[in-house]
Amino acid sequence: MSKTNLQSKVDYDSHPTEIVKPGVLSSEVGIQQLREKIPRHCFKPSYVTSFYYLFRDIFFAITLGLLAFYGIRRLPSVYIRAVVWALYGYSQGLVLTGLWVLGHECGHMTLSPSRTLNDAVGFILHSSLLTPYFSWKSTHRRHHIYANNLDKDHNYVPPTRTAYIASLIFSAQRLEELTEDSPFVILIRIMLQQLLGFPWYLLTNITAAQGSLHQKQSDSFLGNSHFLPTSTLFRPEEASLVIMSDLGTAAMAFVLWYCSSTLGLPVMLLYVQPWLWVNHWIVAITYLHHTHPNLPKYDNEVWTFLRGATPTMDRNFGWTGRYFFHNIIDYHVIHHLFPRIPFYHAEEATEAIIPLLGKYYHCDRSSSFLFGIWIAFTKCQWVEPDRVDVEPKDRVMWYRGGPSPPPETSMGRKGWKF
Repeated sequence: MSKTNLQSKVDYDSHPTEIVKPGVLSSEVGIQQLREKIPRHCFKPSYVTSFYYLFRDIFFAITLGLLAFYGIRRLPSVYIRAVVWALYGYSQGLVLTGLWVLGHECGHMTLSPSRTLNDAVGFILHSSLLTPYFSWKSTHRRHHIYANNLDKDHNYVPPTRTAYIASLIFSAQRLEELTEDSPFVILIRIMLQQLLGFPWYLLTNITAAQGSLHQKQSDSFLGNSHFLPTSTLFRPEEASLVIMSDLGTAAMAFVLWYCSSTLGLPVMLLYVQPWLWVNHWIVAITYLHHTHPNLPKYDNEVWTFLRGATPTMDRNFGWTGRYFFHNIIDYHVIHHLFPRIPFYHAEEATEAIIPLLGKYYHCDRSSSFLFGIWIAFTKCQWVEPDRVDVEPKDRVMWYRGGPSPPPETSMGRKGWKF
């Protein structure tokens, strides 16, 4: 990878074009060459197929909720009820995560050919799961444009060697001699990230690079959040969409309050419990897409669109990933290369471009998902160049392991990170 020489032009309002010089892949390959290998129908969303999955997931969610509400209370033992409620939370969490993924598809305009319909459905789905749809859509789109760019990406941007050393609470003159944290500490950190990671990202933009902002980084609590119309994340013309997103999440919060206080529904068990599982899956999926010892990162002067899009890891999540999560785990490389391909065509499109990508297609079909999280936490703490004797424009950044720095609570690696 360090020998690649990729040239690209990136336009914020259009899909980047890419030219790759001979010798990088199997031939002179770029976005257009990859696109030509993919059957044309893979780029076309189908109303029938998309809404089949949408209504199927909604049916599952309503059915599980009704069975839990009317059935669990009839069980004779409090212990049995506790176990069944826990099973319900996990199962409903899978279904609701699938609905969140369909909202994500709407954000990429792939649920239907209609932009208005995509935004309407995405707004309802994400608002119902307390995600600010238009605000998230804006920052997620920039993640796709600048994936794996250490200066501009929005998701899980690791520190460099200097920043990593500065964040440690003990002397680090001999960084290579430092050992990893104890398994107990790692487990606690994983639990904190999986429980609080997504809402904290929405509130603080914690995992993003400072170059991802449209304005100078703010020191106020919500200054870099997805909920403030004047947030550093957004352009002034996006303020109305941020307000609309806030109204959507506020409306859902009101519905939950009304159901709990007036109707007497067990909202904590029926909604909050599976919602926490949704947060877990969103964080885990996003984290493992781009966090692996074999996936490079790039400084801005080295980065190109194709360099940033291909270091994405496809993983095997079995029947659950295909049936409930709509292939977002199993086929994510193709999603970064061509985000307008609907999820139900992702497998076919992936198989079409693998011969062209060759060794630049990253896939882990053998490791378990939980093991992948453990590896990411222990082997991917910071990044450094593969070689220091080459020009900065030719450097590739690779993950390195080490102890966890103190947790942070805001972007810019200040305070306590979850």
